[in-house]
Amino acid sequence: MEFKVLYEELANSTEMIRALLSGVTQEEARVKPNAESWSMLEVTCHLYDEEREDFREHLDFILNRQNEEWHRIDTEGWVMERKYNEQNFHAMKEKFFAERKKSLEWLKGLSNADWNKTYTTPYGPRSAGVIFASWIAHDNLTVRQLVELRRHRIENIAKPYDIQYAGDW
Repeated sequence: MEFKVLYEELANSTEMIRALLSGVTQEEARVKPNAESWSMLEVTCHLYDEEREDFREHLDFILNRQNEEWHRIDTEGWVMERKYNEQNFHAMKEKFFAERKKSLEWLKGLSNADWNKTYTTPYGPRSAGVIFASWIAHDNLTVRQLVELRRHRIENIAKPYDIQYAGDW
């Protein structure tokens, strides 16, 4: 695994996420394209919780705290339980980016990490390398999700004009 390259990917995706969340109002952030979709606000709250309670936490757990019990996360349940779509969009963005900054600083200190170190979670064995690589892949999924939400926002802002001339989506 090329830690340095993956670290840079995480840093770069942070800036992509920052750009994709910029210029969006509170009301726009709450819009869902359909009942099954998440809003930009829900995605932002999800990112914040994942940053604090999943990726960094579980990676630290595997590398440094194996005597502790793996804690479960409930990404789907938290959307309603934590009332993501009722949160303050600006505040949640700031919270996420503050946590991401902590994560990037923490990751810089992992110069001699054992990426093969594993722990058997309730979902099966997971290595530190799997968690770290999945963190970067999760950011890519989030970028794709936010691009789709921005496209939906543009469609709404452009009304009554059709944006099909741009090409197939």
